Parts: sequence; C-alpha cells; structure tokens
Amino acid sequence: MKISARNKLKGKVVDVKKGATTAHVKIDVNGTIVTAAITNEAVDELKLQIGGEAYAVVKASDVMVAVES
Repeated sequence: MKISARNKLKGKVVDVKKGATTAHVKIDVNGTIVTAAITNEAVDELKLQIGGEAYAVVKASDVMVAVES
C-alpha cells in the first residue's frame, strides 16, 4: 500500500487497549512510546498484537510533542 505521509515510525507494539469503539495502541519506537487512537475494527483488520511490528504514521502537518520529566 502506498501512502503520502512522510512521517512513518517503525516500532514494536507494547500495549493494545480496546474501548467501546476506539483502541489505544502503544508502539515502542527506539525507546520512545507513541500512542495511537484507532478504531477497534482497525486493530482487528491490522491484526495488531503485543510484540508485533507496526508503523505509526503521522498524518498531521504540525505535531506537538510533550516530554515527561
């Protein structure tokens, strides 16, 4: 599949928490955890599971980063 997003971050899935309609998927990208909010249906279609490889695709032109201290 070809996508236009320039920001593709390859990592490993470390957590998947499904809610009523939306899931939060945490991906470890070289020691940094990226959390994605996607539909439960997408989790199932992509077969996302803990330990699997995945890409976090950032499709926004502006990204805000928060650093925990």
